[in-house]
Amino acid sequence: MENSSEIAFFVLSAYFHVGQIRYLYFVLLLLWYCSICVANTTLIVVIFVDRRLHEPMYMLLCNLLVNEISGSTSLYPLMLSQMFSELHRVPVSWCFLQMFYIYTSATVEFCSLAAMAYDRYFSICNPLRYTATMTTRRAAVIVLFVWLYSLSIYLISFVFVVNVKLCGNVINKVFCDHQLMAELACSVSVINSVIELLYVLMAFVFPFALVVVSYVEILVVCFSTSKENKLKAITTCTPHIFSMSNMFVGTTMTVCESKIEGILLTDRVRVFFSIYLLICQPMLTPFIYGLKLPKIRQSCKRFLGRKKVFFWQESH
Repeated sequence: MENSSEIAFFVLSAYFHVGQIRYLYFVLLLLWYCSICVANTTLIVVIFVDRRLHEPMYMLLCNLLVNEISGSTSLYPLMLSQMFSELHRVPVSWCFLQMFYIYTSATVEFCSLAAMAYDRYFSICNPLRYTATMTTRRAAVIVLFVWLYSLSIYLISFVFVVNVKLCGNVINKVFCDHQLMAELACSVSVINSVIELLYVLMAFVFPFALVVVSYVEILVVCFSTSKENKLKAITTCTPHIFSMSNMFVGTTMTVCESKIEGILLTDRVRVFFSIYLLICQPMLTPFIYGLKLPKIRQSCKRFLGRKKVFFWQESH
């Protein structure tokens, strides 16, 4: 028997199914990663530059955008480098780092959406108290809590996986996955299973429940107010609902990929299901909020308009 410290590398076997079109995959993934960085960075800059967006709601959104870039960076560089590898080996330290990075980022994503849902609930259901209570300082505290909470709850589960005795080093995915690494354990640990269950409850189930409760309350208030206020509330909440719905779809895909036997899912479909959230959510977030929120849309137009004028003046 050997533990993870005695293993020199892990093999990401899902890359063996890439075949001869690895160069096409490389170009597409590189363009997609660059697009994610540009789209999210543009919205971050717009929020930072436009003082009219220095509100708690947009501070929480900015935190979500930063996490999209951070989470993508934990996946794409290693994935791109693996496209040209023949053995698809990843050093243990890099594999653990990527695993910690990806799962912490996923937890931050869910918790950030929960914080944004609570912010919208407070704004719509308690508008008189919202301005005085939800200050930019309070929003900063919420952002700090989201990151500390996410880091803490996954760190406990992460420590158990790192110290478990492993009887193999082959992971059938394109990234270092916590669940598959736990399945390499030589013996099943009840404590580890309980900790993983608690992590799932605290990282995904609890934030999702908070989002559902918040929006149920919002809908109740919307149906009891004027048509104008109802439309304003729906316009503000629509991006959050789209984003959370996509997270739910992606999580369902991940569960299906890990539970359904290989006969029902082809290798390429299984890979797509496993990375759907990591690929689609970071790109959808800036477009969902950029197109659906009027203030963001107007600020983007002003920002891009100033850039066009600046470049035109420079060229002349």
